[in-house]
Amino acid sequence: MMLVQFMVAPRLLASENVPYRPYAYWANLPEPQQFVAGLVYEESEAYHIWADGDYHNIKVTAGGEYYGIDINQGFLALQYGIAERWAADLEVGGTSLGWRSFDTNHTVQSTVGLMDWTLGFRYQLLKEIETNWTPTLTFRVALVMPGTYNQHIAFAPGLRSVALEPELLARKHFGWRGFGSYFDGAFRWNKTTLNNQYLISVGFFQQIKRWELDVGYRHLQTLTGGDIIYYPDGTINYPRDTRENNDAIEAGFSYTTSKRQIRYGFQSRTVVDGNNTDAKFWVGGSIDIPFGGKHETP
Repeated sequence: MMLVQFMVAPRLLASENVPYRPYAYWANLPEPQQFVAGLVYEESEAYHIWADGDYHNIKVTAGGEYYGIDINQGFLALQYGIAERWAADLEVGGTSLGWRSFDTNHTVQSTVGLMDWTLGFRYQLLKEIETNWTPTLTFRVALVMPGTYNQHIAFAPGLRSVALEPELLARKHFGWRGFGSYFDGAFRWNKTTLNNQYLISVGFFQQIKRWELDVGYRHLQTLTGGDIIYYPDGTINYPRDTRENNDAIEAGFSYTTSKRQIRYGFQSRTVVDGNNTDAKFWVGGSIDIPFGGKHETP
């Protein structure tokens, strides 16, 4: 058994972790010639995993503290309004991960580096008019490039794979004032790992003056790949083409100022079910500051 584990160890890889803006935020575009500088910070912890269909507790106690799988990361989220219906975005930042759970001596194993980064282009197919039936509907295509973290650590923070990702985003008001729903659907061709994925998020929002409250459901499905093997001694085999699937609840809120239209946000996501994945609980904050455009305040 130890020999087998040693032989497969170099194939350890990662879990899905491409920079993500929740609640179909990218459906809305900056104004033409407007630049939006965003900063996002996120952290997660997980004390349980699903491996090959089974649920496992991976919590470790050391020095009176509890340890699981921990991620801390932050990234710049930049946008530019190219024209009335066109925009570009760039997301780049750093990430770190650490755990004790899968080491036989419960020694800390960790990695730090550039997270997988993305360059996207968006075209707004439809723009919502509150007296009409049409939603705001935007098509986005993004190139995902690998980061620099160590992909040979189990549950590394990203696939470290070149990928092409087409995405469709929609937001629509209906019902009472300020209420509406959102949709975000993406397909990711992972060219390095070959375990293609699709992601779907659906939910509702409620706008109250300059506040917005959001709650929804997010599903990640990997179409091919191998299963995690969790051994009785607590060690793990995490295949390079892991078939990670999970279901999560996402919720948050944001506030936009009246003068500069600066947007402050808080977001959370909890994985509630899945396979070949960990039960992450994500929390994070963001700020988006617009510059330029026809509505800029001098």
